[in-house]
Amino acid sequence: MQPYDAILLLSFGGPEAPEEVVPFLRRVTAGRGIPDERLEQVGQHYFLFGGRSPINDQNRALIAALRTELDSRGESVPVIWGNRNSAPFLADTLREAHDAGLRRLVAVTTSAYSSYSSCRQYREDLAAAVDELRDEGREVRVDKIAPYAPRPGFQSANAGRLVEALRTLDGTPDEEVALLFVTHSVPAAMDETSGPGDGDGHLYQRQHLALASALTEEANAALGRSLVGELVFCSRSGPPQQPWLEPDVNDRLRELAAEGRSAVVAAPIGFVSDHMEVAYDLDTEAAATARELGLRFVRAATPGTDPAFVADLVDAVAERAAEARGEQVPDFEGRMPSVCASGCCPNLRAPKPALCGED
Repeated sequence: MQPYDAILLLSFGGPEAPEEVVPFLRRVTAGRGIPDERLEQVGQHYFLFGGRSPINDQNRALIAALRTELDSRGESVPVIWGNRNSAPFLADTLREAHDAGLRRLVAVTTSAYSSYSSCRQYREDLAAAVDELRDEGREVRVDKIAPYAPRPGFQSANAGRLVEALRTLDGTPDEEVALLFVTHSVPAAMDETSGPGDGDGHLYQRQHLALASALTEEANAALGRSLVGELVFCSRSGPPQQPWLEPDVNDRLRELAAEGRSAVVAAPIGFVSDHMEVAYDLDTEAAATARELGLRFVRAATPGTDPAFVADLVDAVAERAAEARGEQVPDFEGRMPSVCASGCCPNLRAPKPALCGED
């Protein structure tokens, strides 16, 4: 893992108690002028789960799995953890790392795709935290692995979860089964500008469609089916007048019921683990919609700590280390560069410095 002193798991964060919900949402929506009364309403899905998001426990489990994989390879590099919007906060984690003598880190985010919110915003927060430490006289360098949705381990883990879910529908004819690949909706403009500035855009959606196609083919081959998968979205949070990616999973469920489908498999390929968007938007809200419509609803698991996924994350770190040493790394279809190109996935609201890129 040389030249890296530690691996930084960088995540979105989430509240762990009811009193943390509104402060968490204030940080997430900072600069948008949203009053606390509205945040209380937005936070209702957290309160349904006791005010505790699942994401932090899932990060702890992923850290333990990474530690086990690293140990199996004889790698002693520590794994540390920082969040963008809740404790442990990123700047505090980097400060503690510096005090422990760690100077060069490699970041693994819990977001797999290319877009502003799933990549560049993490890079902006890294830049801000590194600058904060520099102002204190602490110098820390952080690199980042590339978006890993196209990596073989992410596909393998999702394929295994999808096949498991589909097996529960053995005996249900293909024409009655709908296969939905679900991801987090984003503003249409964010999707249009995702990817390198000199590219064709829409990389966020294109990465999802490529994975959905590969998973459909793999599941059909494994089970002898001929299902056709489609991409749908959840977790829209913008104003009604702003275009976001569609269709919403609940709207599509209503259409499928009207078309005569009897069962739906929802594969949440946009998410690394079963955190709040999965627990509420799919397991609670979409499942309730399906019940109302008389649809059987089966939700595939996310990669979580799947061994193939964890091993591939460690491979990604090892490859990033090799790049840092000036060595060649293996290529594969869809592979993204570790250093983002200038103009990649821009911040359309308020441009800020971003780490791990050319700009």
